[in-house]
Amino acid sequence: MSRFIDSILIPTDDSDGALAGAKLGIALASRVDADVHVLSIVPAQDDEPADADDVLFAHLEKEAEEAVETVAEMVRSSDEERNVTTAVRRGTPFQSIREYANRREIDVIAMGTKGRTGLDRFLLGSVTENVLRTARTPVLAVPPNAAVSAIDEVAFERLLLPTDGSDGAVIATEWGIALATHLESEINTIYAVDTSPFSEIQEPGDVLDELEHRGREAIETVQDHAEDAGVTVSGSIASGSPANVILTYATDHDVDLIVMGTHGQTGVGQWFLGSVTENVVRQADVPVFCVPVSSESP
Repeated sequence: MSRFIDSILIPTDDSDGALAGAKLGIALASRVDADVHVLSIVPAQDDEPADADDVLFAHLEKEAEEAVETVAEMVRSSDEERNVTTAVRRGTPFQSIREYANRREIDVIAMGTKGRTGLDRFLLGSVTENVLRTARTPVLAVPPNAAVSAIDEVAFERLLLPTDGSDGAVIATEWGIALATHLESEINTIYAVDTSPFSEIQEPGDVLDELEHRGREAIETVQDHAEDAGVTVSGSIASGSPANVILTYATDHDVDLIVMGTHGQTGVGQWFLGSVTENVVRQADVPVFCVPVSSESP
């Protein structure tokens, strides 16, 4: 019988952000009995000459090997029976991560939102951003300030599942409910009524009523699916910009994990990250499980 999640890929550059992502990835692997792959990339430029400094490359490769071994040892220390595979590749980081995930049929990528070039909470690491834009599988994006002290203390008790009724929200709902089922979590689902695009309308009452009606339908859809799966679920509608509503709710209700699609109502394609998801990932204090529209159902 196939497992819910067979394999989790943890990219690392040995930065604090990467190690934060590794802890959450290992914790998730332990809870769902998934194999772990650890990957480090030695960056290479397309125009790099064939006779590039071999000494420098050897040094970078050694650092990459040490980085993957650090995470692999974290896996073994957490669960000595867990199957872990390590790899070092040379290339463009986000492309190499995506290619490895596709070739090995990885189910989830777990990574920090900031790597060695991350500056502050409002700047999303370029590698993570590009992986989020192009990955075909869910990405567990972990902020460096996620409150993780030890792998066995990682909590997945409360999941926040935002919805807007879009195709992206539908596939995210499927993953959120599957996660809640296997992690024995409760789900809080929320719909944001954003009237800002209609602020110049003199009588916005009908628009507001329609938005609230859509919100109730979207919430009820999530609740019906969760209840069918035997998952505890609560739903609410809030007013405001979607990103702010999601971030505020997550903070006020001690949410452990946000599960959301990478594209919502305004999503336009594989190479564009939805603005709501991007803003949530940039500013969230908790991990965000990002599900692309192209992801297969769990």
